[in-house]
Amino acid sequence: MFRSGRFVADALGDVDDEQVQPNGVDLRLGAVYEQVEPGRVGTDGKTVGERRELDPDRGADGPGVFRLDAGGYVVGYADTVRIPEGHVGFLYPRSSLLRNSCMLDTAVWDAGYEGRGEGLLEVYHPVELEAGARIAQLVLAEANHADTYDGSYQREGVE
Repeated sequence: MFRSGRFVADALGDVDDEQVQPNGVDLRLGAVYEQVEPGRVGTDGKTVGERRELDPDRGADGPGVFRLDAGGYVVGYADTVRIPEGHVGFLYPRSSLLRNSCMLDTAVWDAGYEGRGEGLLEVYHPVELEAGARIAQLVLAEANHADTYDGSYQREGVE
């Protein structure tokens, strides 16, 4: 069973009321990266390729704006995600991304995960994304599990 947006908000803690939706919580854009060196995923481990953080164009009176050409980018979320015991987290793109020819690819978040997390943003047509804009929605489902997450991405972006 999927949980309510209020339940998800309580699990995450520090979210604004505008982020809470009926069935989940919107996550905000924190950072955008371009991968500049190859990575590797093998049977003996993984290596994340070197990245370059993009600087948003800053206006005189507001948050920065990322002006992205078509291509693939890694986005970091501004919000800390906490997946409670007995649950699994799924992240979906907000429809406004899809309507602007963008797709957000993500992985499953296991029970016990805590961190800021990242996703793959596929841009098919140039787009402008404001820093702090709501780009994804986190939903939680009840799940049986034997253990909780204790992998290499635990507490990423929060330490």
